[in-house]
Amino acid sequence: MSLSKAQLLQAYRKMREIRVFEERLHQENTTGDIPGFIHLYSGEEAIAVGVCENLTDADYIGSTHRGHGHCIAKGCDLHGMMAEIFGKASGLCRGKGGSMHIADLSKGMLGANAIVGGAPPLAIGAALTAKTLGTRNVAVSFTGDGGSNQGLVFEAMNMAVVLKLPAVFVFENNGFGEATGHDYAVGGRDIAGRAAGFGMPAVKVDGTDFFAVYEAVAVAVERARNGEGPSAIEAVAHRWHGHFEGDPMLYRADGEVERLRKEHDPLQIFIERVAGQLSAEALQAIDDEVQAQVDDAVSKARAAEYPSVDQLLTDVYVAY
Repeated sequence: MSLSKAQLLQAYRKMREIRVFEERLHQENTTGDIPGFIHLYSGEEAIAVGVCENLTDADYIGSTHRGHGHCIAKGCDLHGMMAEIFGKASGLCRGKGGSMHIADLSKGMLGANAIVGGAPPLAIGAALTAKTLGTRNVAVSFTGDGGSNQGLVFEAMNMAVVLKLPAVFVFENNGFGEATGHDYAVGGRDIAGRAAGFGMPAVKVDGTDFFAVYEAVAVAVERARNGEGPSAIEAVAHRWHGHFEGDPMLYRADGEVERLRKEHDPLQIFIERVAGQLSAEALQAIDDEVQAQVDDAVSKARAAEYPSVDQLLTDVYVAY
């Protein structure tokens, strides 16, 4: 599948934004100024970007507790995200959602979700709306390998097949559901194969390869837009950080993370694939711009005000 130079630069920028954003949060979290838990996406950048580069703002995604990468890939504002994570009133959810509940409906981002396996039922609701209204829009759910075992996920896949909904189920197999290995916890060890059992096309791809993810999702999205029903994609890319920041990762082998960073870096794999198409100067310019953007986002988030007490009960319920 041929991508233009502009598309390649956009994909690289989004992956770099995720990487710099997450690695900066890894540092900022040690100061004690970020409320609540955060779960980092480093090592999985190619999945979120490979998926979302096939979508528009009118398409929807449902996310997980590890949702920063999905938010950024879908186009959420970095400054608004950083302020939200710091619990400030200028955040995308006015500081009331925090890391695990960032949402931006203007970008089709239905929200990060602390409920394990919580995205698929939300996504099929959006997909049913799209089908009913005839918009040709698509809804994508992100679910981890641990979340793939949830009964509600099975119900959502079955309903999507029965109603022939324009949905794509993306399973991010990052090796561990918290501290439990995928090979132990997933019966049959094949998430894509299990999804196929519900009666939809399902494929397994290298989640560190942007192009592999992009092409698989392109097929699934086109199928959904044409009214041919749902698809599932299992993307394998092990996370670099712990389940949460502060996780000692005693369940991981010595040297495992160092090997992943050296041999399975999604950004480096992308750079090697586009050699001759994108110049080192163009990529470095993006690196510099993104670093400055994230630095500015942190500075402004730290300086921003917390929500006032009189805002405690606002934005809690929506009246229809």
